[in-house]
Amino acid sequence: MKKELFKLVVKLNNKLLPRYAGKDPAKLSKVQRAVLGFRYWALINSL
Repeated sequence: MKKELFKLVVKLNNKLLPRYAGKDPAKLSKVQRAVLGFRYWALINSL
């Protein structure tokens, strides 16, 4: 059940949140880093 929930969260992330692929994480703002971290956390938990 947990994996299905995180897979749903990842699908929502892909549609709603911006992507920061190819950008230097050191140059991102704190909010952008938080979004990047949340996307990573959700992806790892869905695998």
